[in-house]
Amino acid sequence: MSSGNPLDESALYLRPAESGQGDAWSQATARQGRVGSQQLLHAGEVSAPPRVAASLGLDPGSAVVVRRRLVLLDGAPAELTDSYFPLTVASGTALAYPRKIKGGAVSLLANLGYVARSSREDVTARPPSPDEASALAIHPGEWVLDVYRVVVDARGEPFEVTTMTMPARERTLHYTVEIG
Repeated sequence: MSSGNPLDESALYLRPAESGQGDAWSQATARQGRVGSQQLLHAGEVSAPPRVAASLGLDPGSAVVVRRRLVLLDGAPAELTDSYFPLTVASGTALAYPRKIKGGAVSLLANLGYVARSSREDVTARPPSPDEASALAIHPGEWVLDVYRVVVDARGEPFEVTTMTMPARERTLHYTVEIG
C-alpha cells in the first residue's frame, strides 16, 4: 500500500504474480514510475499473538511462522508489515527462512495450494509507538493506520494474517465491495 493512489488497493497484493514477474509491491510501484522494495527484518517461528491465533483458529500462543518487513517507497519507509502463517502452511517452506522469495510470498502460497478467495480487513488509526515512529520516520503528532488482514481460501479456511502499520499522512485505502 502507498500514498493515495492505486498502490493502496488491497486486491493487488492478494493475487499471485505471473511466472517470471517480481512481487506485487515492486510491480505496482514500477507501474507508477516509482521504486518499491522491502527489507526483511525477521523470518521464522514465533508464538502467535492472541488475535492472530484466534484469527487462524489456533490455540493461544501456538507457534506460527512470521515474516516481518519494512516496506520502502523510493527508498523511504512506507510501512511495517508482519505476515503470519500456521505451521501447517509455512513450516519447511521458503516462508520460514530469512531470504527473498522469488515471485513473492503470494505466488509461493498459490504453488502450495493456498489461493486467496477472500479477505477481511480491519482498519484503525492510532498514535504510533516510539519504535514505530522511529522506523517509519513519523513526525511528532502524526498518527498511523493499522490494517489487520485475514486471508481465507476457497474452503473458507484462514491461512494468513497480515498486520500493516503505515503513516496516516497522504494515505487513502481503496476498496471495492461487490454486492449480490
